[in-house]
Amino acid sequence: MSLYDGAHELADLPLGKTSQYQDQYDPSQLRAVPRSLNRDSLALGDALPFVGEDIWNGYELSWLNAKGKPVVALAQFRFPATSPNLVESKSFKLYLNSFNQTRFESADAVKAALEADLSATAGGKASVSLYGPANLAAMPLADLDGQCLDELDIEVDDYQFNPALLDGLGGAEQVEEKLVSHLLKSNCLITSQPDWGSVQIHYRGPKIDREKLLRYLISFRQHNEFHEQCVERIYMDLSRRLAPEFLLVSARYTRRGGLDINPWRASEPVLMSNPRLPRQ
Repeated sequence: MSLYDGAHELADLPLGKTSQYQDQYDPSQLRAVPRSLNRDSLALGDALPFVGEDIWNGYELSWLNAKGKPVVALAQFRFPATSPNLVESKSFKLYLNSFNQTRFESADAVKAALEADLSATAGGKASVSLYGPANLAAMPLADLDGQCLDELDIEVDDYQFNPALLDGLGGAEQVEEKLVSHLLKSNCLITSQPDWGSVQIHYRGPKIDREKLLRYLISFRQHNEFHEQCVERIYMDLSRRLAPEFLLVSARYTRRGGLDINPWRASEPVLMSNPRLPRQ
């Protein structure tokens, strides 16, 4: 099934529709999107050629304690790339909103409910961490490490997605480096609303032509896919053209509705931190 052949899979999603906001705990708000809707078009094969996670940060989580007093928290959610489903973002926001007027005995009870419901929706083990708003060290402000491509003086007059822009990407010199761009923009698959992000590419292999890479990243500007799908597409396009010894593609998208999404995919397991960029 190609990405667009799966349109019937998306018909039940709340994106782009008027929604009733529930303020009592309601896990039925959650909706799953099969990852296969994108991965089939990437021809990944039977075994995934990468490892990775989708890291979500939630800034608008609240519930009532056992005495009815409101509690607020920052939340970090991690979903393995091996899970069969994405959690659709608007349904995630509606679900989190349903905690607002619900009493829980403890933060641990909230965490347990979140992990159970999100794991069931994703079809894989989701992990949740909750932090008090005073715990700023949990989500520190930082910048992406690496050489930024955005000052390259290039002329651009075509904004249609075009992986052929990567043809001849690698040179003879072997290097290890990190390249960063804050010019990533794609559009929501359902609503076509803009998704703004920063991307970091860490690789070891033939030296990348930086102008080619920047033009390619800019070509996502009118491309319609979910955040996670864009990162997997970037990873596969680079992997197939560069054949690097090591490759890591990570993106950090700006938040919408109190949630930001930060997928990463790598050729081997890595320990990924969760810094918050100034735009997030």
